[in-house]
Amino acid sequence: MADVRITAGDLTFLARFERERAPETCRYFESLLPYRTQFIHVRWSGEACWVPLGEATVPFSFENATSYPAPGQMIFYPGGYSETELLIAYGSVCFASKLGQLAGNHFLTVIEGMERLPELGKRTLWQGAQDVVMERV
Repeated sequence: MADVRITAGDLTFLARFERERAPETCRYFESLLPYRTQFIHVRWSGEACWVPLGEATVPFSFENATSYPAPGQMIFYPGGYSETELLIAYGSVCFASKLGQLAGNHFLTVIEGMERLPELGKRTLWQGAQDVVMERV
């Protein structure tokens, strides 16, 4: 069952929270919905889009953390060594910054529309920032 709709232009994805594995991260992100932002292409991590959140402080720490999110997995990095950020993988990823490898909380997984994630990634890479809305289903 889907919890979140992610819309970027004509692309729509449905995703579910990973509540059992990342309860604090899910609770926090859900409190932000509807969330309007822009995806930009990652600089260091591979095939992914991200949302830099700068020095934003979040009320959670590491839970269900990974450096290798699979396509369709969204991670939330709570900050520390690098800036706070969101990242969604559309292909191979080794989550990193200029300081080296990082790990972020896998809290959301795309369950519908996976086949169009590479299209989102390529648009973001070649056309620039993509407006995105994430909202409750």
